[in-house]
Amino acid sequence: MSSPNNENLLRLLEMTREMLALADEGDRDRDDAHCGIIYGILRDSAYRLRKLAEQECDRHRENGKWD
Repeated sequence: MSSPNNENLLRLLEMTREMLALADEGDRDRDDAHCGIIYGILRDSAYRLRKLAEQECDRHRENGKWD
């Protein structure tokens, strides 16, 4: 079983996938520019969080903390 910290990182990666999917759906279904701004921010936030989480996973692997 993975450590809770690693499990949380994996959950975060899954959440970013869901955030990106929602941003795509929201952009497809929106009817004004203001919604587009919200979904753009959501998409940007997801990419930033994903990058940070992936970097942290890599650090855990490098330090032998990934099980």
